[in-house]
Amino acid sequence: MKTIDGKTLKEMFVSASNNLYNHYPEVDALNVFPVPDGDTGMNMSMTMTNGAKFVKDVESDDAYQVANTFAKGLLMGARGNSGVITSQIFRGFAQALEGKKSATAIQLAEALKNGAKVAYKAVIRPVEGTILTVVRESSAAVDDFVEASTTIEEVFEKLVSEAKKSLKRTPDLLPVLKEVGVVDSGGAGLVKIFEGMLSFLKGKFIEREENASQEKAKVESPIGDMDKDEEFGYCTEFIMRLGPADEKEKFEEQAFKATLVERGNSIVVVRDDDIVKVHIHTLNPGNILTFAQSYGEFVTIKVENMTEQHSKLQTPPNLKKKEEEAKPVPTAPTQPYGLVAISAGKGIDEMFTAIGANEIVSGGQTMNPSIEDIANACRKCNAKTVYVFPNNSNIVMAAVQAADVLSDEFKVYVVPTKTIPQGIAACSVFNEDVSPVENFKTMKEEIKHIHSGSVTYAIKDTKMNGVEVKKDYFMGIYEKKIISCHRRVAHALYDLLDAMVTDETFLITILVGADINDERMKNITEKITKKYENIEIDIRRGDQPVYSFLVGVE
Repeated sequence: MKTIDGKTLKEMFVSASNNLYNHYPEVDALNVFPVPDGDTGMNMSMTMTNGAKFVKDVESDDAYQVANTFAKGLLMGARGNSGVITSQIFRGFAQALEGKKSATAIQLAEALKNGAKVAYKAVIRPVEGTILTVVRESSAAVDDFVEASTTIEEVFEKLVSEAKKSLKRTPDLLPVLKEVGVVDSGGAGLVKIFEGMLSFLKGKFIEREENASQEKAKVESPIGDMDKDEEFGYCTEFIMRLGPADEKEKFEEQAFKATLVERGNSIVVVRDDDIVKVHIHTLNPGNILTFAQSYGEFVTIKVENMTEQHSKLQTPPNLKKKEEEAKPVPTAPTQPYGLVAISAGKGIDEMFTAIGANEIVSGGQTMNPSIEDIANACRKCNAKTVYVFPNNSNIVMAAVQAADVLSDEFKVYVVPTKTIPQGIAACSVFNEDVSPVENFKTMKEEIKHIHSGSVTYAIKDTKMNGVEVKKDYFMGIYEKKIISCHRRVAHALYDLLDAMVTDETFLITILVGADINDERMKNITEKITKKYENIEIDIRRGDQPVYSFLVGVE
């Protein structure tokens, strides 16, 4: 094949999206940090799925129109840094095809190279040994390789080959990858995308396989139970207090886990004294709860229908309707200011609302909101100037892109908050009596005074920064560095505070997660208050999932 048209390009995009979906658990398993939010593969897959939705109903054979529509879909559905970078790669790819109904091998090579250029531009501080390196090195190799006689198939064969080689080299460029013994997860996701495109060119369109990806992950992933064969159903989470002994079954952890494995997947069981926290995906949550109750009584229960949540990913959209939904609200803004905060946890939502946030976007560590989610929340503020608080390092890029999308409608300032404590502090200093720019400067300055930490459980055994991490134990994490790992959650918190508090500390803020009951919260509060009696301490419920404690120190 000497040239490629829009119809072929569309099938390549959809095949690529399906291939990544079929393998996203393997990509998730490559995440370096052993916390229960390794979602690079999921974020990239959801981003690609949205692009495929946009392009699926396009009947045009115009290469630029198809590529541009796909890029728009990626942009609006982009989640997390990896998803945003993926969207920028194909944005640059589409830009280079402008005005072309079909493309030659040389033009495709130029488009791929431009994709790398645009992606690098979107990242403030590009890091080598990541997806950026993989797209840059592979596209550059293709550009050097291509000639007038080169076929389209040869372009993508070279692209895949060089992307795999580049991926293999990522641990040599990023020491943390070498320490943990994995390649870059974002780069691995990009290889799956390129492989899906090549597969169609070679005559095999890749279909979406709802279970195949998890079956592969079960074999290849170091995470184990977290990657068992996946089905949509109910995400079931509960915290249970064991006993009393004369009324309940004796709790044997291995036997308990074995029963759960038979009835579901994505299983996490964490025990701390008489408290057991469970996460499981199952088609029959009632049976799981009945079984668990034979060992104790529930402290909290949460059941969410994943089939309903993912229905948008399964149903082909009406492209015209999608484009209409993306249009700005025609009414002029009536408010001077609006504040949008990304939050996870009822208590944290209430805190942001109390200090002035107009809109709360649900999201955080385990589910990053899309660019469209953030843009829509900004529009709902109906304001001339909107401030967005991402509150997570993996959401900042999406927020920046949302601001760019809205630039013709109203001004959006993205306050670069990377943690919930930073977001609360920055939002608290908003002053409607000063100028938009002055507010933005004050908020950014406030962030510098906040030190952030967290406590969560480990999803795998590993060693990082000299700390031995054991699966299901609790880690104290200070500014993205693991400082300790303990069987008991309280001990991880105490170690974290010892590392964070200095002679200059005047305020400690602790947001307590959903897995910590009131009695334990009371005991921890008493110990911390006594130890740091000369420091103001604010301990309150955040009810955030995944993280037992979020800590801010000023």
